[in-house]
Amino acid sequence: MSPPPFPPRRRGFAGFLRDLGRGINLLRLVIINLVFFAVLALIVLLVTAGIAGTRAERMVQEGSVLVLQPQGALVEQYSIDPLQRVMRGFSDEGPRQIQLRDLVASIDRAARDSRISRILLMPGELQAGGFAALREVGAALDRFRATGKPVLAWGVNLDQSQYYLAAHADRVLLDPQGGLMLTGLANYRLYYKDLLDKLGVDVHLFRVGEYKSAAEPYILDHASEDAKRADAYWLGGLWDTWLDEVGALRKLDPAVLRADVDGLPQRVADAQGDLAQLAVDGHLADGLATRAQLIAELRKAGVPAGKRGHGFRHVTLADYVPSETAASRGGTPGVTVVVAEGEIAGGRQPPGAIGGESTAALIRAAREDHKTKALVLRVDSPGGEVYAAEQIRREIVLTREAGIPVVVSMGDVAASGGYWIGMNADRIFAEPNTITGSIGIFGLFYTLPDTLAKLGVHSDGVGTGPMAGAFDLSRPLDPGVGALIQAMIDKGYRDFVGNVAKARKQSAAAIDTVAQGRVWTGQQALERGLVDTLGGMGAATDYAAGLAHLGKGYPVRYAEPPLGGVERLLLSFNQSASAYVLRSAGLRLPAAWLAAAPALLPPLAWLRHARPGTPNIYADCLCRL
Repeated sequence: MSPPPFPPRRRGFAGFLRDLGRGINLLRLVIINLVFFAVLALIVLLVTAGIAGTRAERMVQEGSVLVLQPQGALVEQYSIDPLQRVMRGFSDEGPRQIQLRDLVASIDRAARDSRISRILLMPGELQAGGFAALREVGAALDRFRATGKPVLAWGVNLDQSQYYLAAHADRVLLDPQGGLMLTGLANYRLYYKDLLDKLGVDVHLFRVGEYKSAAEPYILDHASEDAKRADAYWLGGLWDTWLDEVGALRKLDPAVLRADVDGLPQRVADAQGDLAQLAVDGHLADGLATRAQLIAELRKAGVPAGKRGHGFRHVTLADYVPSETAASRGGTPGVTVVVAEGEIAGGRQPPGAIGGESTAALIRAAREDHKTKALVLRVDSPGGEVYAAEQIRREIVLTREAGIPVVVSMGDVAASGGYWIGMNADRIFAEPNTITGSIGIFGLFYTLPDTLAKLGVHSDGVGTGPMAGAFDLSRPLDPGVGALIQAMIDKGYRDFVGNVAKARKQSAAAIDTVAQGRVWTGQQALERGLVDTLGGMGAATDYAAGLAHLGKGYPVRYAEPPLGGVERLLLSFNQSASAYVLRSAGLRLPAAWLAAAPALLPPLAWLRHARPGTPNIYADCLCRL
């Protein structure tokens, strides 16, 4: 008997609908399964984070050493997003940042923690752009030592910024194959006039201030003599401070230390290239030790062994960074801190940059929060767009008018627009090695007629009047337009000087003598009445709390841009010890996944941001080290 024939295939529109229905049902099941497994994975991560968090707390045992090995840039505020920060934890490379307040808070917490017996400082991978932030960390290390607990510093090859921190230790050890490189300070820039001439780009610069040299790279192929004299003065002040402080910490004569640095080539030659032994001979280091010898020394000093009897008992910075206290999260009135770090630009900017609208909104939100009894503006900025700086300054004025005291704490740099935004505070704090001042502005406008001509393109036409099309970048700049822009720059400078004079209770003439775009150190600015007090962030918050009549133990809150639910989840995962558990299991991501495009050189970035068809007016010093 032959098998029954196959049923005939359904054809026509009804069959199509049935097939479509099956396809939709299959797609629905796939989506449901994907959502299910995503939720399941999320639950597993949260459970893992909870378990790991408990484990992290148990990791801090009696007699532990707090190992401070900060990697990457020392910043006031994270500029990389939460996803990058989480992924960074699973890679040995990629963008790395350490937040200054986390580092200081961890050291202060360790000083009070009976389980922490000492600190091992390993600053060899720390990238610091200025000395003021390092001074804050150094002060925290001094407070830790004041409790009777020792600090030991160890490194392979240390630069002068890293050593500036290591000098605060009780003992400094170097690897025998390493060394210490102290060279002094310099401020060299790239100059682009010849390049721009070859490209046919006409940069029109308008400025006020004898020393406003920030935009010289566009119009010169070398530094002007005025710029060199001004830079030599504030760089010399910074270097004097470095020598004095390191000399005091290491019990060395600053004059002898300066001579040793200046004569380094001959001293290295005499030492047959042994930089490590040279540092010991110069009393900058106390001895030489390999990593194994370092561990042996810690064990000899009474530090218990680590896991399975290896190494030494310790906790890392990542596992010890204190979370925000309940008091700071609750409704207790206290001090609110707004961080203004980076270049100042218009509109809303991400963390790591200052936005005229976004930073002003943070100040406004803090002012309208009933928990804010005092405001501290932490500034680390060389300046930027004038109008954006003015937006922020106005919010500071409104905050004071609302009865909330405002204190400015200057970080590494608070110059030009960075000074502008905080000039109306009740009090301005700066470190001796803060870079500040640069009271002056400049305008930037560029045209491209020669560039177009090289390509065989020419501009021609008519306008309704002499000003019509005056800002067309395809045409040469009309002299009348140049005079117009210069008048705007002159007015902006008068406003800057006048506002500073009013805020500092001095005459405009007195401020003009220390303005002119000139850069000063914090110490030099104090002597000239541009800042009120030398001190760090802690001193600034204490002063603000005093103005607000807050008692001891007042909470300090940092105003941050609001995060979405996914970002908060990522941050909570990153801050827990779950990442530690997964890393310990061997999870690593390729470094290429975390590669970031290099940023433009600062001078060229201004041309990138300059808007064609309008004058671009800036208050910037371009004076970061």
